[in-house]
Amino acid sequence: MSSWVRRIAYYLSLIGVVMVAYSIVYHYGMVTFEEEAVTYLHSLQVVVETFTTTGFGSDSPWTSPEMNLLVIVMDLTGVFLIFLALPVLVFPLLQEAISTTVPTAADQDLTDHVIICSYNPRSETLIAELDSWDVDHLIVEPSREVATGLLEEGYAVIHEEPDSASGLEAARLREARAVVADVSDTVDTSIVLTAKEIAEDVRVVSVVEEPDRATYHELAGADVVLSPRSLLGHSLANKVTTAVTTDLGDTVEVGEDFDIVELPVHRASELVGTTLAESGLRERVGVNVIGLWERGEFQSPPSPDATLDSGSILLVTGREEQLERLKELTVSDVRRFERGETIVVGLGEVGGTVAEALDQAGIPYTVVDRREVDGVDVVGDATEPDVLEAAGVADAGTVLLALPDDTAAEFATLVVRDLNPSAEIVARAEETEAVQKMYRAGADYVLSLATVTGRMTASAILEDEDVISLDTQVEVVRTRAPELAGRTPRGARIREETGCTVVAVEREGSVLTDVGPDFRFQADDELVIAGTDEGTNRFTELLG
Repeated sequence: MSSWVRRIAYYLSLIGVVMVAYSIVYHYGMVTFEEEAVTYLHSLQVVVETFTTTGFGSDSPWTSPEMNLLVIVMDLTGVFLIFLALPVLVFPLLQEAISTTVPTAADQDLTDHVIICSYNPRSETLIAELDSWDVDHLIVEPSREVATGLLEEGYAVIHEEPDSASGLEAARLREARAVVADVSDTVDTSIVLTAKEIAEDVRVVSVVEEPDRATYHELAGADVVLSPRSLLGHSLANKVTTAVTTDLGDTVEVGEDFDIVELPVHRASELVGTTLAESGLRERVGVNVIGLWERGEFQSPPSPDATLDSGSILLVTGREEQLERLKELTVSDVRRFERGETIVVGLGEVGGTVAEALDQAGIPYTVVDRREVDGVDVVGDATEPDVLEAAGVADAGTVLLALPDDTAAEFATLVVRDLNPSAEIVARAEETEAVQKMYRAGADYVLSLATVTGRMTASAILEDEDVISLDTQVEVVRTRAPELAGRTPRGARIREETGCTVVAVEREGSVLTDVGPDFRFQADDELVIAGTDEGTNRFTELLG
C-alpha cells in the first residue's frame, strides 16, 4: 500500500506544478496578447476549469492566436493528466482497497493441521482426502492472485513464500501435523530444509518430479519421498496386464483367504451389455460386487440396474477361487499375443514403468515415442494417424497412452478409437479435469496423476489411520461400530444411510465373509467396510 501512496503523492505533486506553471503562462498571455489585467488566482481558476473540462468562465473567446493555441495545449495536457493517467493510478488503488484481503498468518488456535506448500491441480485430491478425515489444512501460496481466488472459494490459505522461514512460521509449522512440499524438485528441497530447521519433529512429505532426484529430497531431511509417476505407471500397467492375462490385479487382503480386487470388464467380455442383476455374479461365482466404476464415476453400492460396459471396473470381494472364476468372465477368449498387439504410446517415466511391467509379464508390445531412443520401435507424433498405423494400432488389442500432455492424449485417443473401434484404450491424464474428456473421446480407463499424487500424499500423512487406499479413490477401512451391536445390515440401512458396504467382520480371531442382510453384529466385532471417502467418513460419524 505504501508504494501506491507514494505514486499518488507524486501524481498530485505533478499536477500541482503543471497547473501553477500554466497559471503563470496564462496570466502573462492575457496581459500581453489580450491586453486584459487578470489576477493570478483567476488564471489558476481558468487552468483548473480547462484541465477538468468544466468550462472557461468569462474569458472565452480569445482573440489572439497565441492564447487560442495556449488553451488548446492546456486542453490536451488536462486530458492526458486527468483522463488517462488517473485511471492508471487511482483505479488499481481502489480495486486493491475493495478486493479480498488474503491473510499472511494462520489463526493462533490452528493446531494439528497439514501445511500444503503452494496450490496446484494435485492438491485438490489431497484436500478432499483430508476433509473426509476432518483434518485441518492450510495452503501457503506465494501468488497473491491465486491465494485470493482460493480464499474466495473457501480454502484456508495464507499469502506467503512456502520455502521461507517466515512463511512456514506464519503457517504455525511447530503446531502442524505435517508439511507437504509439492512445487518442484528444487523448491521442495528448500521447503524441506527450512521446515526441518524450524521444527525437526514435524513430518515432511516431499513429492518428486524426477525419480533420480529422490536422493536429494532424502538428504534434505524429508521423512517421506513420493514418486507418483512411478505409481501411476504401475497402476496403468496393472490395468493392461489384468486385461490381457489370467492373473488377478492388485488385491487388498482382508483375511487369509479373502480379498478385495478390482477387475475391469474387457471390451469383448460376455458381461458387456448386461446389468448387474442380469449378470448374476453372486449366484454364478459367489462374489459380492461392492462398487462399480463407470467412466470415472464410482458407485457404492452399485445399482442392480447398472449396465456393464467396456471399461466398467468391478470392485468385488471373494475368495481367490471365486475371483479367478470372475476373471474368466470379465475378459475375452484367450488370445495369441504377437508383437504390436499391445501398444505403449510415450516412453517417459510412466510409459517406461509400463514397459517394464509388460516385460515382467511376458507380454509383447510396441513402443511409440517422438524421440529416437533405446526401447522405441516407432518414432513419430502419436497424434498423427500414419504413425499409429505404422505401429499396428489397427490390429492392437490394447493401447496405453502415457503422454504427459492432456490435450495430445485426448487427440490421440480420438485417433486410436477411429483407427480401431474395438481396441482397449488405457490412458494417463495429468489433471483430474481431463479424465472425463478422455472418456468422452473413447478411452476405456483413465487415471490422473493428480489423483494418484493426492492419494499417495494423504496416505503418507494419515499413517495412523487404519486405511487401505486404492489408487482409484476407494477406501477399505477397518473400524468398530458399537452402535450396530445387535442390529443387522438390513435393519441399520447401512448402504442407504452411508453408501458403504460391510465386506467382512472379524470376530474372535475369525474372518466372517458371508455378511448378508440379516447378519447380526456383536459389540466386539471389527468391521471391514468399503466405500468412497465421503461414505466411509459418514459411516464413522453415524455408527462409530
